[in-house]
Amino acid sequence: MIGEGAGASPAAPSCNPSEAPMIRNPLAFPLTRRSTLGRMAAGTAALALSDVTMAAPDGPFRHGVASGDPDATSVVLWTRVTTSGDVRVVCEVAADPAFSRLAAKGEVITGPGRDHTVKWLATGLVPGQTWYYRFRLDSEVSPTGRARTLPTGRLERLGIALASCSNFAFGHFNAYEAIARDAAVDFVLHTGDYIYEYGHDGWGDEAAKALGRRHDPAHEIVSLSDYRRRHAQYKTDAGAQAMHAAHTFIACWDDHESANNPWTDGAQNHQPANEGEWQARREASVRAYFEWMPVREPEWLGRPGATRMQFWRSYSFGDLASLTTLETRHTARGQQVDYAALLEQGADADSVARFRRDVLEAPGRRMISPECEADLARSLEQSVASKQPWRLIGNAIPIARTDVPDLVALGILPDPDAPGAPFAGAALDNAKVLAAKGRAGLPFYPDTWDGYPWAREQLYALSRKAGAGDLIFLTGDSHSFWANSLKDADGRAAGIELGTAGITSPGDFVESGFGEVLSRTLDMAFADHIPEVVWTDNLHQGYVRLDLEREAAEATFIAVDTVTNRDFRPFIVNRFGIVRTEGSVGFA
Repeated sequence: MIGEGAGASPAAPSCNPSEAPMIRNPLAFPLTRRSTLGRMAAGTAALALSDVTMAAPDGPFRHGVASGDPDATSVVLWTRVTTSGDVRVVCEVAADPAFSRLAAKGEVITGPGRDHTVKWLATGLVPGQTWYYRFRLDSEVSPTGRARTLPTGRLERLGIALASCSNFAFGHFNAYEAIARDAAVDFVLHTGDYIYEYGHDGWGDEAAKALGRRHDPAHEIVSLSDYRRRHAQYKTDAGAQAMHAAHTFIACWDDHESANNPWTDGAQNHQPANEGEWQARREASVRAYFEWMPVREPEWLGRPGATRMQFWRSYSFGDLASLTTLETRHTARGQQVDYAALLEQGADADSVARFRRDVLEAPGRRMISPECEADLARSLEQSVASKQPWRLIGNAIPIARTDVPDLVALGILPDPDAPGAPFAGAALDNAKVLAAKGRAGLPFYPDTWDGYPWAREQLYALSRKAGAGDLIFLTGDSHSFWANSLKDADGRAAGIELGTAGITSPGDFVESGFGEVLSRTLDMAFADHIPEVVWTDNLHQGYVRLDLEREAAEATFIAVDTVTNRDFRPFIVNRFGIVRTEGSVGFA
């Protein structure tokens, strides 16, 4: 717990690594806390960017380059050309940044039918190597990017950066640039909300107006051309371009790549009366995503019958780790439950118990599809059989149990209904909802795995059957940092969860209007009074770096001191050691 040495956030964002909070059980890795952040804060690109280049804003490759979705001998390479008509683009891969030793070369014809995006699967590469790539359009040459193939055989160390929730309207993607400059990162895992669908009348526009980063197009995106324009806007951010050029990208999506809180037959932020059929909008969003992201097309997977909607993957990092990503939005998810009416009625103990039994915990309310479950089971079984010490799950939404404690009764949240309560406007409404959830002991949000407890138990049972009860869930969505120790419904250990804050999206307590002091107090209360929460922080934006070695691991929670301008510095918010015992994993 925070009060017991797990490491609290500093009173204000510290730009000095030596002022970061004390670390519980630090582990020795090739790059220490001080040396890593010192180099990053100094702004020297030499660590991770000396052999890649950035896009010219007025050239044909103005959206940069990217690599992603790797396996041991191939990787997807991506760019976009700003031109007209159909054009032929040449792709080159080399073993050195001077391109004196070409390893692969190909051509792709692109045009308006694919929004002039280019995706090429570079094959026949050597496992576990760094590769350099570029594209040519006539005499024009793209920026140089760097890609990695997955390693095979013995592997001593792996560094994965976990990112999520990059909302253009709320600020610059400085945390992406911090990832680009982080020499301890080997691959980037993005767990969704890579773009947001809102227009100028939606969430974040007040901040966007102040920063000059209003969304394009101005309206909420619905059509294929809308989604394409929004992806194009996000790819103009300098931090995004640096991160994509420097590191190979592994992705899963969450909700805002299409619309807020979707399920198989609709979304909270979709109104058929004036936005058309949900299926058409979803298809447009998925098509634009596959055009604009470095991800494999279904026919490149060797998985007969796979569709773009079945967007889950498995990756193997030598004999050290496996990573499986989940699809939790479009292939199986049942409609989210809503307990607003229950809370408004007072939510007495009997009604809450009935709601939990008959609605929230109803059997059959799926989160992931049977096909995804089957592929996950195979991946876990293979990892266990090959004796890999670490098994990672790329998970878009939080999986830990976060039943809200009675914050008013505990004296933590001022009673919003009492005279003199320090709330007004939206903050008052938000405080009333949070207080009601606490009185009822209901989950923080029903859109997460908390709203699908049957599905969560199915997932935990699947992992135990595969001999993999030692999972590390890598999670986004919540705009907060989390270190969670997971249990199933019977109290058995089910792994741990590392959650990342948003790249720019603000934390919920801060966004609710509670202010920094109360927001920090609520973070501490969640850690003190929710059994599965070891530590959480909703005050910062940034990313998590997971460093894996053969016998132990370390999670470092890294924030940036600002997203409102490009002059920023990264700093450590917290760090946790991770240890394995036979069949389980936990915090040191």
